Order: sequence, then C-alpha cells, then structure tokens
Amino acid sequence: MGGASAQSIFSCIDARGHKLTSDRPIPECLDREQKELNPSGSVRRNVGPSLTAPERDRLEAQQRKEAEEKARVNDERRRNRALLMRYQDQAAHDRERADALKQVDEVIAAANKRLAELDKQNEAIKAELEFYKGDATKAPPKLRRQIAEHDDSVKAQERFIADQGQEKKRVNDRFDEELARLKPLWGGAK
Repeated sequence: MGGASAQSIFSCIDARGHKLTSDRPIPECLDREQKELNPSGSVRRNVGPSLTAPERDRLEAQQRKEAEEKARVNDERRRNRALLMRYQDQAAHDRERADALKQVDEVIAAANKRLAELDKQNEAIKAELEFYKGDATKAPPKLRRQIAEHDDSVKAQERFIADQGQEKKRVNDRFDEELARLKPLWGGAK
C-alpha cells in the first residue's frame, strides 16, 4: 500500500485559489475534490471531498433507499418467475382458482349439512317443548340446556358459513391480483 501511494501525486486548488500538490491526500483540500495523478501526470482518479456527518447520513440514507428499491425489484422479479413457473397459461390459473373455490364450497356444504341436522334436532326439541306448551321456562333444566346448546350450535355454524364466504372472497381477490400480474407476463413471454 505504501509503494502505491508513493507513486501517486495528489493535486488540488485550495480555498485561497492556490494549487497544492503532495504525495498523499492534502488536508487543506479535504472539503473539495482532489486529483490523484500517475507519475506521468495523467489523472488516475478523482477523490471526492470528505463529507460532513449530515452529508454522510444523507448519502447513507440514499444508498440504503436505493438498496431497498433494488431488493424490492429483485424480489418482484423472483415472485413473477415463480408465478410463471406455477401458471404457464390462464387455463392453469383458472383451474387452480376453481379447485381452491371448490374446497371452500365443500366446507360450506358440510356446514350446511350440519345445519340441516341441527334443524332435525330442533324439531325433536320443539316436539318435547310442546309438552310444556312451548314455554322453555317451564321445561326441565336438561331440555333448557339442549335448547341453549342447539341455539349456540346454529349460531356457530352460521358464523362459520359467513367466515367461509369471506374466505371465498379472499381466494378470489388473491387470484384476481395474481391474474393482473400474470397477464402482462404471459404477454411478454410469447
């Protein structure tokens, strides 16, 4: 390292307008650009001014922002490649959407089947409640508990079905978002 700097000549114009030269960076010119010259006098490189703390902070923030943007772009490219590998065409994407929605529909059908079973149970509860003239307060604790459990089960199934409706919406939204990203990629791939 010492041999390389001995062969270099640093040159700059100081704040008073004087040209200074040295075999190492010139302290009087730390706030301005210096030229590092080869022994032949040609410019090897320009050495920028030393930065103040706020300038270094701004430069680091800008470099960090540029690195984050580059990482975001690379991540988006990687995700796009993965999408293209997974869905070669719109038909493949449509099939997977249909499969995902079919799974949710099957879960909803099972919940509806359970609701139908609960309706049958409710008929038996109502038949037994008629003995007490439809007044649940006159029914024994076991029957009141069955009524409460039935009502809770019906509400739980209805909430579950509503949640599955939201799940269908999330599935469709996800596939719509993917499709919007894929259409230009499919167009560019052809």
